Amino acid sequence: MQTEETSPAATPFERIGGEDRVKALVERFYDLMDLEPTYGALRAAHGSHLERARQHLFWFLCGWLGGPQHYTDRFGHPRLRMRHMPFSIGIVERDQWLACMDQAMGETGVPEDLRARLKESFFQTADWMRNAPG
Repeated sequence: MQTEETSPAATPFERIGGEDRVKALVERFYDLMDLEPTYGALRAAHGSHLERARQHLFWFLCGWLGGPQHYTDRFGHPRLRMRHMPFSIGIVERDQWLACMDQAMGETGVPEDLRARLKESFFQTADWMRNAPG
């Protein structure tokens, strides 16, 4: 029998609450992008339809958070930077993505300590994705 001290650490995927909660996070993220004028540049970068983006982010985040590898099972390595090169991603888009995701994490109840940890990781990734000035 494992005690709390010897139990393996829960993955971020488990701490969020599994697939249903990751799905809720992704849905809220894209809903906010559609609703909030402050995310206008981010929304414009996504084209007129968000269904594909919603599904791909859900699949990706499940695996990235330590859950099922839905994205890599379907498409192989994410190659995030390469896949995002056709889109102009500058500081404005990066910052709007981060703010939108942070708002979605807050509104979907991501635990505060995990939210802070994820904000750092999201920043590193989003900053690395920049391919345009401003």
